[in-house]
Amino acid sequence: MNADVRTMKTPAEQALSAAFAATRDTLPGKGAVAALRADAFATFETRGLPHRRVEEWKYTDLRALMRDLYPLAAPPDAAAKARAKDAGKLLAGIDCRRLVFADGAFVPEQSDLTPEQGLSIASLAEALAKGDAATAAQLGKTFPTDDVAVALNAALMGDGAVIRIAAGAEIKRPIHLVFAAGADKPSSSFIRSLIVVEKGAKATIIEDHESGAAQVNAALELVVGDEAQVDYFKLTQARALHVASLLATIGAKAQFRSFAFTRDSSVVRNQNFIRFTGEHAHGGIRGVSLLRGKEHVDTTLLIEHAAVHCESREQFRAVLDDESHSVFQGKIVVAPHAQKTDAKMMTRALLLSDEAEADNKPELEIFADDVVCGHGATAGALDPGLKFYLMSRGITDKEAEALLIQAFIGETVEEIAHEGIRAALMDAAVAWLGARK
Repeated sequence: MNADVRTMKTPAEQALSAAFAATRDTLPGKGAVAALRADAFATFETRGLPHRRVEEWKYTDLRALMRDLYPLAAPPDAAAKARAKDAGKLLAGIDCRRLVFADGAFVPEQSDLTPEQGLSIASLAEALAKGDAATAAQLGKTFPTDDVAVALNAALMGDGAVIRIAAGAEIKRPIHLVFAAGADKPSSSFIRSLIVVEKGAKATIIEDHESGAAQVNAALELVVGDEAQVDYFKLTQARALHVASLLATIGAKAQFRSFAFTRDSSVVRNQNFIRFTGEHAHGGIRGVSLLRGKEHVDTTLLIEHAAVHCESREQFRAVLDDESHSVFQGKIVVAPHAQKTDAKMMTRALLLSDEAEADNKPELEIFADDVVCGHGATAGALDPGLKFYLMSRGITDKEAEALLIQAFIGETVEEIAHEGIRAALMDAAVAWLGARK
């Protein structure tokens, strides 16, 4: 039977259909944007929520996990905005430009909108409502994909950030997008952001999600122009269901570094669709996940090398305690004309409990013959010999474990160029370790 043939909708799928029917005429954007929404929702209607029989979602059965749809988040009131104000404290000691969103809606009065040469900031809802042609033309074009989660986001997107960095501009402070839960009741939000970094520009972008009883579907389209340098961070603390998609293109001679840090999250799927479109580009895609209880974190990558002489490094670490479950699915695709590609992918999982589970599935699809590519995956417990060595020097059992775990995480965290962010994430990891029972 064709997996795309739908015979019965789940309650969540019925609710999504009803939500789109009720809001499609009030969602921002007309013309091409409305057509994009309609086409995207048609994809969802045909295929439904992804489930375990869909290979890319084998380990994260969204149809089973999302049994009901929480009501769409209402525009934040004063109380919701007040609750969102304190979010993003993980980077509290770092001088950043904060842009705050409560339940997916932009809160300008809590955001730093100080003018800076070469930097343009707007909310997606405002840009679409005003009929901004550049935004409408770019949406959905950065990395076209038939992924159902991305399609749902496109159909129901309400607000998010629209940031443009002019050619040659160097943005001094990191831009910190803080997406916080403001509602005191369960809600769902569909957030879409668009960031365009033009030729030769430099910027650090932080996408920071803190949510409580909220279902979040977020997507970020990121265009890294030729010779640009972009450091991108995705920080996630989500107590309900969080699905996020990065859709990125990397231009010629560009430098792109990303880091995903996930902790204290019930169910998270971070999926990255990244395409190297210009020659001599470099990418470093890394991340750390810290899991305990029954938490579930899925990292899924599709890295497309579509130009010659490009280099990418993918390195991910997961630490699992209790009955937690981590998933890593990484695929590197090298196009026939992408000769001289140098790509290496490695994922490692550290299991602190016999009940924890790590599923690692790195893949290569190579259609060129002059490349250097490789991948690897490991999963195992702490080295008892190293632990014994530390304990023989007078260190307690828990302290020895903490030191070894810090070293395991540190190999990846130390790759972060920004000293303040590097220290903040390491401190957060140490705090997580300190809370272990």
